[in-house]
Amino acid sequence: MTAPSPLFDPISVGALRLANRIAMAPLTRNRAADGNVPTDLHATYYAQRASAGLIISEATQISPLGQGYLRTPGIHSPEQVAGWRKVTDAVHAAGGCMVLQLWHVGRVSHLSLLPEGEVPVAPSAIRADTKTFIESGFADVSEPRALRLDEIPAIVEDYRRAARNAMDAGFDGVEIHGANGYLIDQFLKDSSNRREDEYGGSIENRTRFLYEVAQAVTSEIGGDRTGLRLSPVSPANDAYDSDPQALFGRAVERLAPFGLAYIHVIEGATQGPRDLKGFDFLALRKSFAGAWIANNGYDGAMAAAAIESGATDMVAFGRAFIANPDLPRRLREGAPLNEPDRDTFYGGGAEGYTDYPALD
Repeated sequence: MTAPSPLFDPISVGALRLANRIAMAPLTRNRAADGNVPTDLHATYYAQRASAGLIISEATQISPLGQGYLRTPGIHSPEQVAGWRKVTDAVHAAGGCMVLQLWHVGRVSHLSLLPEGEVPVAPSAIRADTKTFIESGFADVSEPRALRLDEIPAIVEDYRRAARNAMDAGFDGVEIHGANGYLIDQFLKDSSNRREDEYGGSIENRTRFLYEVAQAVTSEIGGDRTGLRLSPVSPANDAYDSDPQALFGRAVERLAPFGLAYIHVIEGATQGPRDLKGFDFLALRKSFAGAWIANNGYDGAMAAAAIESGATDMVAFGRAFIANPDLPRRLREGAPLNEPDRDTFYGGGAEGYTDYPALD
């Protein structure tokens, strides 16, 4: 890339003042300590990457029932809040800005990861054709049960409480995880939501849970510190919809009163090809008043062109940030990128986590 590039222009995203338009995408790394508490290693890892304009944390469960993978951090206990405070202090000391991604996996879980006697919950009792990561490695997810109508308000409250905990842990805001076939996405998409009550059937009903979660979170911490991640056409975790354009168009429209800081959209399949499946992402982007973060398969030149054209305001990079803690500098200087070691993506310690070299 040749400078100047719009990737390195500062930007205001809601209440956040960001030094550049490069976001670090959320990346599950399965390295939490007992009790799903972030450690000093997390603080080192994220502080190394603080030159991103915005760091979006790894997905973080809002409750014990929201966990779906081994050793993923939570934000529902005092110990977890204290662990995350070490992380945010380190990131801020390095000049960075960081939001926490709020996560409930829904049906994408396993009995071994949940409190004794619990099973995964979902809009409908439909088992996903996908796997999760447990003590013995990757395994098929467990059979879920359908949430009762009277249980849904408590989960909405879990999101609200988690947002407050995130702010108490020193985060600059939160991102609601509404993508990749997890609980909110399961409510949205008609392949996973077969309910016949006010949360199922019509698009209006299927967007209700997202609406209520966004309402709860923004009422607690403000829309200007709240983002949302969506994946309209990603087949991740076996979630599909028969009319995604209409569904996500209405979902974004319903959220307008909350004044969200940004929407973060996965274009195509997560960790897969940029197959947009005929979806008009630009139309969705034009329907939203806040900042737009595009994600999936971008390199530096593509990202700069997308920002220059107005197709997006920022671009999120995922796997490139795993192996390149100084990714913004490398993009600015056109320097070669380190290759990530896939064998160390999930679980382990410092190897493949905090030991990738910076340019210096």
